[in-house]
Amino acid sequence: MILTLGSAVFVLVSRNVLYSAFSLMVTFLGIAGLYVFAGADFLAVTQIMVYVGGILVLLVFGIMLTRNKADRGTNQPNTVKTEHRRTFWGILAAGGIFAILSTILSKAHFQRVELDHYEAIERKTTVHDLGVGLMTNYVLPFEVAGILLMIALLGAAYLSGKAQSIGNK
Repeated sequence: MILTLGSAVFVLVSRNVLYSAFSLMVTFLGIAGLYVFAGADFLAVTQIMVYVGGILVLLVFGIMLTRNKADRGTNQPNTVKTEHRRTFWGILAAGGIFAILSTILSKAHFQRVELDHYEAIERKTTVHDLGVGLMTNYVLPFEVAGILLMIALLGAAYLSGKAQSIGNK
């Protein structure tokens, strides 16, 4: 948990975008570890597959393939830096969210499980319940989300094709 929080703070305060992306990877992996400890194994695997395997790799490729015109003449690696001056507001927002979550966790009533009762508790996976829920009670929102994502993908493909045809004229 401390590693996850530390890497999240590093994402917030780092000026080097590439280092922030790698620190974001550590944050995502730490969150997946917290999901494992919470017993949500499906969410942990989904966290790794979607965020670390998909979004973060896309972000790193985007950072590595995008360079400023001023940086193209230099051969220095990892020169993608931000010029943000809003560190105070970011730390203030993160501190506020942390205070709210800390208050919620301090008011929660956790029950301690004794070691001799722990073996009697059956470990149940969440994959079956999640699959049954998505295909019965929540099938309409699941399908609507899929259609909206497909429309967004087609719109992005259309706009990128239109931008290329404008650039060729």
